[in-house]
Amino acid sequence: MQENDRDLLPEGLGDRLPQQAWASQTVRRAAHDVLASHGYARVETPVLEFEKALASRMAGVQVRRMFRFMDPVSLRTLALRSDITAQVARIAATGLAQAPRPLRLSYSGQVVTVKGDGLDPARERLQLGAELIGTDSIDAVAEIVELAIETLRAAGATGVSVDFTLPDLVDALSAEALPLSAANIEAVRRMLDSKDAGGLVDAGGETYLPLLYAVGPFDAAIERLAAFDVDGVLASRIAGLRAIAARVSDKARLTLDPSERHGFEYQSWLGFTIYADGIPGSMGRGGTYAILGGAGLDPEPATGFSLYPDRLIDVLGSGGGEERKLFLPLGHDREIAARQRAIGWVTVAALSEDDEAIALGCSHRLEGGEAVEI
Repeated sequence: MQENDRDLLPEGLGDRLPQQAWASQTVRRAAHDVLASHGYARVETPVLEFEKALASRMAGVQVRRMFRFMDPVSLRTLALRSDITAQVARIAATGLAQAPRPLRLSYSGQVVTVKGDGLDPARERLQLGAELIGTDSIDAVAEIVELAIETLRAAGATGVSVDFTLPDLVDALSAEALPLSAANIEAVRRMLDSKDAGGLVDAGGETYLPLLYAVGPFDAAIERLAAFDVDGVLASRIAGLRAIAARVSDKARLTLDPSERHGFEYQSWLGFTIYADGIPGSMGRGGTYAILGGAGLDPEPATGFSLYPDRLIDVLGSGGGEERKLFLPLGHDREIAARQRAIGWVTVAALSEDDEAIALGCSHRLEGGEAVEI
């Protein structure tokens, strides 16, 4: 490597300078305050685990997205976590297996993937969220959706919207009401994902075409989905969606795209994507899933959400907000300085006569025992 390349970072990775790091800390603190107030106990997980542990606890986890390498101690394959949800599932199934259900857990931390997602080149992201383990009832899902909205708003987002989907839609319909051959099921899923009407017909899914139009604002889209469901196969899911929407409709804009599957690798009967005004792309996803027991048996139902607030942090970090800083001149009274910190000031003490308050990022100076604006 050339000398002038020594400080380069790998593609998709980056530092957070003080302003952005302050915004990140503010977002995490606000989010965890909300989660804790709703009874979600915080857990922390290692950044490295055995690949097998990360890949086997939940169906659909994509091992190919993980950085993997050999552990020189155990000689087994390790992986950098790409999703903390799978780790929380492991905790629930092992260390907290005997804890009363429903079990409410929250988390936050950095996750890393081999490559970015779509047009986003970032390979390291902050993930924070909550999991409600032991049930995936309508009330449980409604609690999680409502909590995701409240958490995102507390973190500083505005204009929150939620887009619902039914990840197992094709499986439910193809089993009996609208049969598909095993060879056609995946092709129909892909065409529905890409909203390709012609491709859907070519894949043998002509009867699924009405799903392409059961999208948009929730109230209208759910009526179109109900009209499509002439055999009642989706009746319980539709009723569940209506009940959840009724609980959160005054807190966020609601839309429906029942056949959307992108990003829902392990969700079961319901999923949702959450957005905010002024933030490109989605802010996170959630939904119902199953935690697998030993040998993939005895699945336990769960529901949860994960937020990825890096873009929100970038916006907040560029807005000029930061802790109030008070300059402490040489020889200042330490007891007075301590009292100022106790009421919310961040203090910066001079170490020499050459130190200047403005140069050190301070807006106020301690004079006569009081904070005086500079």
